[in-house]
Amino acid sequence: MNKIVVFGAAGRLGQRIVAEAVARGHEVTAVVRQSETAPAFADPVAVVAGDVTSAESVAAVAKDADALVAAVAAPGRDIYRTLAETLVGVAAALPQPAPRIVHVGGGATLTTPDGTRFLDLPSFPAEYLDMASGQAQALEVYQASSGVTWTYISPPPVYFAPGERRGTYRTGLDQPVTGADGEARLSYEDMAVVIVEEIERPKFLSTRFTAGY
Repeated sequence: MNKIVVFGAAGRLGQRIVAEAVARGHEVTAVVRQSETAPAFADPVAVVAGDVTSAESVAAVAKDADALVAAVAAPGRDIYRTLAETLVGVAAALPQPAPRIVHVGGGATLTTPDGTRFLDLPSFPAEYLDMASGQAQALEVYQASSGVTWTYISPPPVYFAPGERRGTYRTGLDQPVTGADGEARLSYEDMAVVIVEEIERPKFLSTRFTAGY
């Protein structure tokens, strides 16, 4: 059993991560912005009001954790870099073994076969550029960090939405994992499986990876 803290637990992906972790017998703390409006999580999930960009708030739940999962979706650019800096700072200050950071990042940081990031393509939608750039900055924070163990998980850059839980997937590193039709797809439900199984059986320590069908 792992002690898993999920930031962004009230979100669509966060709720699925919490449910997957609980179903596998892990001890889960769901961190939400406002506990009074939080979803009805299954017992025995501990619901805590907190802010992933606040070192004090993160430290309050990180001390005895095995993994800190950041599944935060928010507009703007700065929040992703700030939350990465906060998680790294808190984890690095804790006695070893400190909790591992598992950050659900952006698919736009993945690359095409020629090495171009999706967010750098001329066709990349302007309305998503701030979020994508912020997630790219978060990845750079982790890559430059020391004294912490982290994993940055990128979903497919386009076809990533709620759907069915298949319980199967394939993994890759910097390029999307595509199916027979050449497209990369994954449901939120199976991203939750990817995240929890990576916590249970670590394969991608202090690196970024992606998953798809």
